[in-house]
Amino acid sequence: MTTAGQAAERGETILEVFDTAFGDLLAADPAAFKTKFRKMAASAFAFYRGTACLFYADLHEERNSGPFLDERTSRVWIHGDLHAENFGTYMNANGRLLFNVNDFDEAYVGPFTWDLKRFAASVALLGYSKALSDEQITALVTTYADAYRDRIRAMASGAAETEPPTLTLETARGPLLDALRAARANTRFGLLGTMTEIRDSERRFSPGGGSIELDKETRDAVLEAFDAYLHTLPPHEGRERHGAHRVKDVVGRRGIGIGSAGLPSYNILLEGHSDALENDLVIYMKQAQTPAVSRHITDQAVRDYFRHEGHRTVISQRALQSHADPWLGWTELNGAGQLVAEVSPYAVDLDWSELSDPEEIAQVTADLARATATMHAAADEAESGHSLVPFSTERAIDEAISADEDGFREMLVDFAHSYGAQARRDHQIFVDLFRNGRIRGV
Repeated sequence: MTTAGQAAERGETILEVFDTAFGDLLAADPAAFKTKFRKMAASAFAFYRGTACLFYADLHEERNSGPFLDERTSRVWIHGDLHAENFGTYMNANGRLLFNVNDFDEAYVGPFTWDLKRFAASVALLGYSKALSDEQITALVTTYADAYRDRIRAMASGAAETEPPTLTLETARGPLLDALRAARANTRFGLLGTMTEIRDSERRFSPGGGSIELDKETRDAVLEAFDAYLHTLPPHEGRERHGAHRVKDVVGRRGIGIGSAGLPSYNILLEGHSDALENDLVIYMKQAQTPAVSRHITDQAVRDYFRHEGHRTVISQRALQSHADPWLGWTELNGAGQLVAEVSPYAVDLDWSELSDPEEIAQVTADLARATATMHAAADEAESGHSLVPFSTERAIDEAISADEDGFREMLVDFAHSYGAQARRDHQIFVDLFRNGRIRGV
């Protein structure tokens, strides 16, 4: 088949995957997807970020029997969209600022290698965009593989108990420490200033800026869903104080990111822990999406475990992220599962734009590998309140990698180069499909 023929065939595959993954949401809000697709057209990495659906369609055949996968390692709680930009800061339920994996919208139970492959390919794409050589990209992916493997081994043997388990203001370094310090400088009061105003001695959402005024029927439905959400929250002292559940204002929202185009979203302004207006906080409620990976996992026990996608997202995040946001919960609205959490001023993403030195990038990559390993080990039977993964994930993964450590490293390096090149080709095909009006509904 000629190169043009191969591109045409791949284009048809992309269109088919997009129709399956985005069809209903695109039909409901084509304008949001036009914005999403224009963002994806900007670079191969932006395209890759927005196409987890295509990534898992390509990996479909190895869902049960790929390298390093067995009955246990195919059933690990995974992030689902682990690329290099899905890391950042957050403040946990204990009031500590952490740097860790974020954005759990795609989390599910599946093969642990799928997270590692998705990250490795993203490193190849970022490295290419920074004009790093193939040898330098190989070195970065090798660094990631080795750091992940070392951390898994340490946790499986118990040696990790003497190491700092998380990246904090005391343990982080370089760009990760910079992100934590930037997050620490933020305040809820500062965030409120960008989203709200004082009217008639009370705080309300500011008009414009993506806010949508709701009609009474929609507002009442959102408030009813909010009341139901409160029952899904774990006990936490800060929420039990004066007025902490009193709703001051509700608005709809536009301007959702690449991964959530077309999903309805609302912001809810709550009374803080005192009468002082600077203590108010903002909660968001958004329709949870169907994770791309779930279309390629056939385990009925996994599918039946979740009430809806909002429940899945929250249970997944609580499993993968220690001491998650105390406002993290779920509810239903108009029959659709909703994810609910705080709009936090302490969320700062890792900024790759200023990273250019290969040694500094390698240091960051090693830290992200250790964060990945810690995340995979967090959601086993001993630590989490679910029954989907009833074994020690770190021991299962350690045993699988120990059987062929060189092969594990080579697998990730080879995949990073091959899928990175595929994503660059796919990006160009996508741009041509989009600009020539080939994507149905846009």
